[in-house]
Amino acid sequence: MKKALKITLISLIVGLALTVFVLGGVTIYAFHQANLLFDPAKITETSLSIEIFDAKNKPLKEQNSISSNHASLASLPSYVKQAFISIEDKKFYSHHGIDIKRMGKAFLTNLKSWNLKQGASTITQQLIKNTHLSSQKTFSRKINEIALALKLEKYFTKDEILENYLNVIYFGDNCYGIENASLHYFSKPAKQLSLDEACILAGLIKSPATYSPTSKPENCTKRRNLVLNELLKDEKITEDEYSKAIALPISLDLKELDENRLNSYSENAITEACNILKLPAKQIALGGYKIYTFQDSFKQSALEEILERQKSELGENDMAIISMNSKTGEIEAFSGSSVFRILEQKRQPGSAIKPIMVYCPALNEDMISPATLLLDEPINIDGYTPKNVSNTYSEYISVRDAVSKSLNIPAIKVASYLGVDKIKAYAEKAGIEFAPEDSGYAVALGGMTYGTDLKSLTGAYTAISNYGEFIKPKFVSYITNSEGKIIYKNNAEKKSIFREDSAYLMTDILKSSAQVGTAKKLSSLGYEIASKTGTVGSSKGNTDAYNISYTTEDLVGVWVGNFSNKPSKIAGGNLPTETVKLYFNKIYSSHKPSKFYKPSSVEEVEIDLLELESSHKVTKANSLVPERYRMKEVFSKFNLPSEESKSFVKVLPAKLNGRVEDGMAVLEFDAQHFLSYELYKVKDGKPKLINTYTGELGKQTFKERIVSGQINTYYLITKMTNYATDTTVESDKSNIVELIYTAGKKWYQN
Repeated sequence: MKKALKITLISLIVGLALTVFVLGGVTIYAFHQANLLFDPAKITETSLSIEIFDAKNKPLKEQNSISSNHASLASLPSYVKQAFISIEDKKFYSHHGIDIKRMGKAFLTNLKSWNLKQGASTITQQLIKNTHLSSQKTFSRKINEIALALKLEKYFTKDEILENYLNVIYFGDNCYGIENASLHYFSKPAKQLSLDEACILAGLIKSPATYSPTSKPENCTKRRNLVLNELLKDEKITEDEYSKAIALPISLDLKELDENRLNSYSENAITEACNILKLPAKQIALGGYKIYTFQDSFKQSALEEILERQKSELGENDMAIISMNSKTGEIEAFSGSSVFRILEQKRQPGSAIKPIMVYCPALNEDMISPATLLLDEPINIDGYTPKNVSNTYSEYISVRDAVSKSLNIPAIKVASYLGVDKIKAYAEKAGIEFAPEDSGYAVALGGMTYGTDLKSLTGAYTAISNYGEFIKPKFVSYITNSEGKIIYKNNAEKKSIFREDSAYLMTDILKSSAQVGTAKKLSSLGYEIASKTGTVGSSKGNTDAYNISYTTEDLVGVWVGNFSNKPSKIAGGNLPTETVKLYFNKIYSSHKPSKFYKPSSVEEVEIDLLELESSHKVTKANSLVPERYRMKEVFSKFNLPSEESKSFVKVLPAKLNGRVEDGMAVLEFDAQHFLSYELYKVKDGKPKLINTYTGELGKQTFKERIVSGQINTYYLITKMTNYATDTTVESDKSNIVELIYTAGKKWYQN
């Protein structure tokens, strides 16, 4: 026992010695590196820009500068400075760049989980991280951060460090520095910030996306309240100041710092590059990195011109247009009109999600075909009672027509065949994210807790436009460092989601939507377009409207709406679709896109319309069915109609119903317009033709007065004429109806 304990102790001591040796060596190396890496100019530099290039390696014409608005520490109210210190670094004025105690706690936490979730970075370290290092969580980067932080404290005073920190840190929405953030979110200089506004900004910097006041107001409120609580604990504000500030709602007065900056192509390319390199934009500028994009200058100009033209139609709404290569997902043009960063805003997608989430998955599972009939009727699924927008129902309707008319009930029925988990799994593969609460069938109609953004929604359609293979949309093609070496290249990874035939069938259905459906404004363009609209709203009006359209070359998404959720009359079929039409007219002015090619796994079949109408079954038309009762439809070879129709081979008699009313015989039956009918009455043992029906549809009624006490016998003959062969097929007699009427007594029938 003693020997084992001795061995354990020796092992621990040796391990500790080795750890100290390694850490010591790393630390010495880090301090040596700090002397090489530290650049005071990076701390104070305010005028920076990032070089960005289009697909032809020409500089983008858009502004790519990092804004240089500056706030002096002396001009800021004391609670502004203290809000950042209380939440980020309470010992800022007493430590020498690092907080040993906080680092120790963080080290133990990280040791348990064997990662670097806990950073324990001081304000000094954060300033170094934002000007000298990447944001990757590695031990070596952390050591360099510590060494550089200690060196920084020797060059600058505490107030200089805090001032530079406040003017460097990122606040979201392209806002670097507190002055820019204050101007953007509150339309006022930082020196005029109120207590609660200061706490909003102080809380925001931990994670601008998570605590964004524009897209995550609830998270922002909780974080602001935490900052207020820390200020109260630190005795930097009074109970009264705390109570007044914490009771205030998040109130913004948004202002665009530069014209259309947030929703420019270059700004979104920079954001993507920041995520790729794990670097803030300022460091990308300082490091001399160059960003090469997929932007097509011609398409970008066309898109911006159309956006400007459509502004007069927007009213109080915002708009965004994104255009990508329909096969590769490369984003070739983007622009938006809003004080919000549109591509970071999640909105309900409405019916625009149906092809991705419902219909293409069902085609892929061989549960439906474009010709499948669905009963459009009021439904209730465990208390969920969706309705069509018009609050009317079409009875039996084909999948093709249901998509074209964007009906809700058929979509929910198809979703129920698949189940919620399966439809979500398909959409997730195509880049759509869901909240845990998104567990009901409402998701099939776009009813999501948080919704999705325009880039993700449009990008999901690459899974259809690219014949089943999804490609995540990207702005950035490649990135070079200051030496011109490529350090990142976009190697688009394709993810197979749908079979080739399933994607083609969905495209073919969406072509009908562009010809005769909700996107029919595109029908006059003269080439093949697949299109789907989407509208989100209530009886008070609409809040979001979409059109997602694609050709063999381009995939375009248009969103119109507003972030205050103020209702409007804009719907997916009007302004968004008109915008797509204008854009396609512009980019296809000198050529027309080719037709969608039909895969070998897709077959065109003639189906029997008579059988479809009478029995709601999809059957192959037999050779006797006349041309006018045939319809061509496309099918997957894995899901062809299995039966041949019986039309013009045998006719089933229609059912005849009868009753007596006020001394009258009342006879009724349901007629099909392609059949003819003969109604007979048996008199003196012989049948007598009393009425004929040709080309009628629906319930037919015949009345005649009958003699009291006399039995009246009726039957019906159903006939079908084949005009191609000039032959007629006749059914057997229908059920025989016998009626008797006795005056003053209860009547009866057999």
